[in-house]
Amino acid sequence: MDYQQALTYLYERLPMFQRVGAVAFKKDLGNTVRLLEALGNPQNNFKSVHVAGTNGKGSSAHALASILQSAGYKTGLYTSPHLKEFTERIRLNGGEVSQDFVGQFVSQHQGLIEDINPSFFEVTVAMAFKYFASEEVDIAIIETGLGGRLDSTNVIDPLVSLITMIGYDHADLLGNTLPAIAAEKAGIIKPGRPVVIGANQPDLLSVFKAKAREVGAPLKTMDKMRVVTGDQGVFHQNFEVSEPGEPAMEYRTDITANYFLKNIPGVLGVVHELRGLGFTIEKGAIKQGFAQIKSQTGLKGRWQMIGQSPMVVADVSHNEPGVAQLLEQVSLVPRRRLHLIIGMVRDKDISGVLKLLPKEATYYFTQSSVPRSLPAVDLRLQAEVLGLLGDRFINVNQALKEAEKNAHSDDFILICGSTFVVAEIEHL
Repeated sequence: MDYQQALTYLYERLPMFQRVGAVAFKKDLGNTVRLLEALGNPQNNFKSVHVAGTNGKGSSAHALASILQSAGYKTGLYTSPHLKEFTERIRLNGGEVSQDFVGQFVSQHQGLIEDINPSFFEVTVAMAFKYFASEEVDIAIIETGLGGRLDSTNVIDPLVSLITMIGYDHADLLGNTLPAIAAEKAGIIKPGRPVVIGANQPDLLSVFKAKAREVGAPLKTMDKMRVVTGDQGVFHQNFEVSEPGEPAMEYRTDITANYFLKNIPGVLGVVHELRGLGFTIEKGAIKQGFAQIKSQTGLKGRWQMIGQSPMVVADVSHNEPGVAQLLEQVSLVPRRRLHLIIGMVRDKDISGVLKLLPKEATYYFTQSSVPRSLPAVDLRLQAEVLGLLGDRFINVNQALKEAEKNAHSDDFILICGSTFVVAEIEHL
């Protein structure tokens, strides 16, 4: 089968969490193990870094991939979900996996897929690992999909693990408290393999320390590192990094989301660990890697400017901690009026997010085409209870068209609330 036939087959046959939610989440690694054993356990044939967390894991994974590419290493990158095209999930030195490989993989292993009946995510993980092994990558950066302990990616034995910020998300699957969620993320910590704790969350550190002690993993915290924001332009921002006893270093990044800077300590912590394991990563490679994350890895949807006069920004922030950080940056944008286009999925903490939003904004409630999406009419009703007023729209492009019609050139239009809403923007 060709690429489109393969995608149709995967979408129609296999449960996909992004579309249907919790029913697609498999609470053990059995299917993944069986798939990989049938493929010759390709995950054992390449070196890797494993990244988990509630917020920041995707952009941290892209940053690490960009730095390693800049250092001259043949670098694989696995992330999810995709925004525009399935092939975005699996990259080699920033380039997307070929559509031919996807079609051939599904055709060749259709019988195996039907025998095991895995989830969509389990198949994509196996596909990525097979691709990285066949391409003989020097190293692959592997982002977890959901959680950590039971995530399909958690069959690798990484050189280093990274855990980014922990927040409330997927409480129905991961737990109702931050320590419970942290314990699930800590499931990626492997015996004897160093783990970097990127975020400074003292109340959760004991969870990670306990897991690291249990499996004999060296644990590195980054709480002594300081990152200070510098000048910010339309397409870049500068920042300075300092540690006790070390000279301050200045960097530039093409990710203009302020919240990305919270990920810098974790990324640099992993770089330090990789250096200790024999990787040659010079300061110039780190600078180039940070400066060209978007261009070298194709990262989208993080404070992505898609229009000017009025300024239009799309951001995939969709849970309470992510939206809170996003709104911090929104508050710094000079503007006459804020127009906020928002859509969410049913299984998020919708009320928690809505309570964060400014009442003075003009709202455009919308929805994506995935089955998990909360209908715009329902989102609007919940928002009205909190004093957030606006109209509803059947899709994000209609909402954006209306916002641009209503907005003054000095206004600001923000699109957020769901990865899937952002993904359906026509000109992203």
